[in-house]
Amino acid sequence: MITEENIQQFSRQCENIFNQIRRDVIGQSDVVEGTVIAMIAGGNVLLEGVPGVGKTRLVRTLGRVFDLPFSRIQFTPDLMPADVTGTNIIVKDDAGNSTFSFQPGPIFSNIILADEINRATPKTQSALLEAMQEHTVTVMGVSRKMCEPFFVLATQNPVEQDGTYPLPEAQMDRFMFKLIVPNPSLEELMSIVDMTQKTMAEVAEPACSGEELLAMRATANQIPVAEDVMRYAMMLCSATHPDSECASEAAKKYVRLGASPRAGQSLISAAKVKALMKGRYNVSYTDINELAFPVLRHRMKMNFEAIAERVTPDKVIAMILAEIGKKTGLERDDALLADVAAAPAEKKKRGFGKK
Repeated sequence: MITEENIQQFSRQCENIFNQIRRDVIGQSDVVEGTVIAMIAGGNVLLEGVPGVGKTRLVRTLGRVFDLPFSRIQFTPDLMPADVTGTNIIVKDDAGNSTFSFQPGPIFSNIILADEINRATPKTQSALLEAMQEHTVTVMGVSRKMCEPFFVLATQNPVEQDGTYPLPEAQMDRFMFKLIVPNPSLEELMSIVDMTQKTMAEVAEPACSGEELLAMRATANQIPVAEDVMRYAMMLCSATHPDSECASEAAKKYVRLGASPRAGQSLISAAKVKALMKGRYNVSYTDINELAFPVLRHRMKMNFEAIAERVTPDKVIAMILAEIGKKTGLERDDALLADVAAAPAEKKKRGFGKK
């Protein structure tokens, strides 16, 4: 049974985590908050942004703050699946007999940085599928368990850039969040340059161990979700399907394929963590609205009409939220929703980790 003390301890732990991250990462408050929420909830994160906006630095910082073994895989077009998962090699014992020995790949760690994941071929990208979902790796018919907690934090460049491959739909679905990393504001850029002129050293210190992270996840899992809130969240996911009974008009017009059941699981798991971060022990409609964008934006496949009219997944999600809100008669904070739906460069700067 969750208690007030559990909630306060959870909130203090989150604040310590955010304070340490701030020592190395300037700005990007929404990205940092979303990444921490996903890690506590046990999900993988895809960070998309142009080169140089701090994606890799953020993941390295998280590795130190959570005091977990960290492994970096640089994805390139010539990277092979065995370079990720590992392979069996022939070794000779003292008697001269040859045997097969498994040589683990860099995937066998707690936090995996899949850097520029969309620069590798689809065959290599798919090597992560089993690890991301089942937390196991199968090589030559033998399955091996990953150490817990296990996360894949991947970075990618926008698909319009040269030398990129679109991620397979099955792999995109295994990311709990897709977070857009915007360019820094003028003030943030000045602070970044000032900090790096003094020292390039990263000074964040451990603030949470793997055992503490798993305990936080167990606490979040106990947060109750009212039936009406659960139904609302599932309606949002179902409304992304143009052929479902809950299909929205926006989905019928612009969406070819909607979100999978994993979207519903991710939405509820993340909402529980967000509620605890705000000091509440129940999930609200606002939690669902705010998290709908990172959970759904990469799970919808736009049709030709959306591409021709330059309608983004975020715009479709905003339209679905507005439509479902009218159907259900729910009162929503339209100003907040507009802020969440805005382009990353236009979003208001909100302090992360605050109640």
